[in-house]
Amino acid sequence: MPAIICMLRGVNVGGHNKIKMDTLRALFVSLKLRDPQTYIQSGNVVFLSDKRGLALLSERIETAIEKKFGFRPGVVLRSSEDLRSVIAKKPFAKRHGLDPAKLLIVFLPADPSKDDLQAILAKNRGAEEVHLHGRELYIYFPDGIARSKLTPAVLDKALATSGTGRNWNTVTKLLQMAEILETAS
Repeated sequence: MPAIICMLRGVNVGGHNKIKMDTLRALFVSLKLRDPQTYIQSGNVVFLSDKRGLALLSERIETAIEKKFGFRPGVVLRSSEDLRSVIAKKPFAKRHGLDPAKLLIVFLPADPSKDDLQAILAKNRGAEEVHLHGRELYIYFPDGIARSKLTPAVLDKALATSGTGRNWNTVTKLLQMAEILETAS
């Protein structure tokens, strides 16, 4: 059975939209999603499912969270195969000395256009490097994310959609969790 990686947007950030991870896992079990496991407190869940339509499943998870917790976070789902592809496409793979904590991947609900990428590049006045591959936006923040003017709000406006970002360390850990879960099933 394939593993699915769920990334919630804006959960447990700055004291807002709080969800305890044990309660989140219980919610996933109630949705008949197998063996949910969470990673850190920012709304990452890895689970097993034979469901094919990830867009419908995403909607179902959003609705369940809204019912249970009173807010509706963005939900982005990727299969373990999708995440392997995201990691393989890493545009910075041949560069040495990059801090993986400063490499962010923004997972988008749909493919943005090349015009969207141009809009982001036009707004980027800093040292950030930006690459778009399918539904993922790879951004390297050499001076750190906190100092950047390329904020989530700027990205959302340029793309006319909202995704959710995870640093490289988190992405690789989520794939590792998914592969372990698949092997054990």
